[in-house]
Parts: sequence; structure tokens; C-alpha cells
Amino acid sequence: MDANSRVIDSAQDGPHPDLPALLQRHLAHPFRKPLLEYNRAALAQALVAHRAFDPQAPLIVDAGCGVGWSTLRIAADFPDHFVIGVDQSSDRIARGKPLPIPKNAVLVRADLVDFWRLLAGQGIRLARHYNLYPNPWPKIGHLARRWHGHAVFPVWRQLGGVVECRSNWSIYIQEMAYGLSILSAQPVQAEPFTTDDPLTPFEKKYRASGHALWRCQVDFNHPPEVGAA
Repeated sequence: MDANSRVIDSAQDGPHPDLPALLQRHLAHPFRKPLLEYNRAALAQALVAHRAFDPQAPLIVDAGCGVGWSTLRIAADFPDHFVIGVDQSSDRIARGKPLPIPKNAVLVRADLVDFWRLLAGQGIRLARHYNLYPNPWPKIGHLARRWHGHAVFPVWRQLGGVVECRSNWSIYIQEMAYGLSILSAQPVQAEPFTTDDPLTPFEKKYRASGHALWRCQVDFNHPPEVGAA
């Protein structure tokens, strides 16, 4: 059951040629979609839990957390941080509930497009920001649905922190690395990686299925020095 995942099938054989222009358009025109109240409530719930743990604890967002396995793992790895696991599916969040939720973590149902903007609107900066195995939207016409092609993507720069994205589709990570390099003004590389300790159920399944795993990372908290070579 753990080794039956199909390899991503796409007619796209390299980074999308329209990505640079699309990203520049999103950088020039801030996203103005109205914010929905249930997403405001989700952020309020998360911040109440954060204050109850330690209002000074650095914040981590686990974007698209699914059942919350990765959120719990990240919380264990960073016990002095507070981790917010966010997923748009109430069913997945509910399936995560039987797991013991530590005091330094919370799972909330929200649309990330709103949740990220709400965090940024309150001036909240993240210590770390995980985007683990997002929907790759592999069709050529789906570029704008990938996070690095979405109009909300520039908000990641406002949120800051150490950003890490993982996927089993190398093209997704190549594109994400390009997007993060533009946002951060730093070189960001797509790199293959292996692990004997999967961080998410998808990572476990892809590893068991023999897929190559890819990731890219950048630290928005340490931009390059002005004038540095």
C-alpha cells in the first residue's frame, strides 16, 4: 500500500517559460481578493493557542499539513517554537485529531491564500515556513495554480523565515527555487535529497515507491549583504 504511488506525468519537460513574466506581474500588482471570515477565525484560533503556549515563541507554519503528521514532527524538532499546521480540508484535519497534539502546536482549517495574507497583514514574521509536497498541478496550463505561480506568492517575502519546499517532481522544485531566488535576491538551488525518516505521509509513500525527492530552501532572515560579491 505504501509503494504504489504513480510518477507525476506532465507534458512539461522543464521550468515553465511563462513563470518569469507571471511572477513579475504578481510582484507589480498586489493580490486583492477579499478575505473570508472563516480564515480570520482560523488565525485567531491559532494565535490564542500560541499565546497560551508562549507569546514570545517563534512561529512556524506548516502549509498544507494534511493530517498533521508533519506538524507534530516539526513541533518535536523545535520544542521552543510554536507550529501552526494549516490545511484547507476539514476531513484531513479531523483525521489528524486522534494524534496527540503537543502544547507547542495547533491544527487549523483555512485557505492558505487568505491565511498567509492575514499573517502578513498583522506584521507577523515566521521563523520557519514549510511547504511539503504541495499539489504539483502538472498540466502546462496549471502554472498559476502552483504556489510560485499564484498571485499570493509574493506574500512569502513579507512572512520571512527559513522557507523549505519539497516535492517528488523536480520541475516544481526548479520553478520554486527560481521564484524564491527572485523574492529573496539570493541564489536558491533545487537539490535532490534522501531521507530514512520521512516527514510526511506523502514523503513516506513516494520514498517507498522509489521516487526521487527534491527540495529547495532559502533563509529570508539573512539576506545578502549590500555590495557582497
